[in-house]
Amino acid sequence: MPAPVRLVQRVAELFGLSRQEAEQFIRNGWVSVDGEVMERPQHRVDAERIELDPDARLEKIEPATILLHKPPGFDAIDGPRPAAALVTPAIRWSDDPSGTRLLQRHFHRLTPLVPLDTEASGLMVLTQDGRVWRRLVEDAALIEHEYVVEVRGRIAPDGLERLGHGLAFDGRILPPCKVSWQNETRLRFAIKDVREGQLRGMCAQVGLEVVSIRRLRIGRIGLGKGADGAMPAGAWRYLPVGERF
Repeated sequence: MPAPVRLVQRVAELFGLSRQEAEQFIRNGWVSVDGEVMERPQHRVDAERIELDPDARLEKIEPATILLHKPPGFDAIDGPRPAAALVTPAIRWSDDPSGTRLLQRHFHRLTPLVPLDTEASGLMVLTQDGRVWRRLVEDAALIEHEYVVEVRGRIAPDGLERLGHGLAFDGRILPPCKVSWQNETRLRFAIKDVREGQLRGMCAQVGLEVVSIRRLRIGRIGLGKGADGAMPAGAWRYLPVGERF
């Protein structure tokens, strides 16, 4: 019986491909071993059935960026309950409009970006893409975020104006932002460079107690809407190739 060989070698031999082409097909999830997709070119095979998807295309291997609707109680960056643990194939949003094929390699070495309070919910970003990392880290102070903040209490007479301009938090004067009432109990903030606890602190300074916080948008990228409404808490979708924050 011949010794087992690497999958990339067997695929190249079976389908008349170069090693580079065979590896690209495997990494992009186009090759199955006994009916199961195998994305590791170094996987060793013997007499297993090797199939190449008839729709297989030689494509550039793009790093993934995942947009998660973080539920309250999970830690966005550091902490004992990492939101990153929620990102599994089973909870991908059924209305994901990206058209991206789900691959196991998309769940490896995902870096969570853009802090969000543990008790807040809403959009957070996890990426394998250095370009996305640089944009969201190096340009963080330039990117506008949109939040809906549910509050209770009686706002100070000049409270809305002060929320927009004139408050300080954690020893720094806050830059101007846009604040408006969405309804009687919800404020909408369009704001840049938000620090941990800042929205709660701002609201407290004008007599309001925060009940909940939800981030709707980071730059030009929102949670997303489908046939049944916005992407639900706990679900995730891919950032489509070509879309920018």
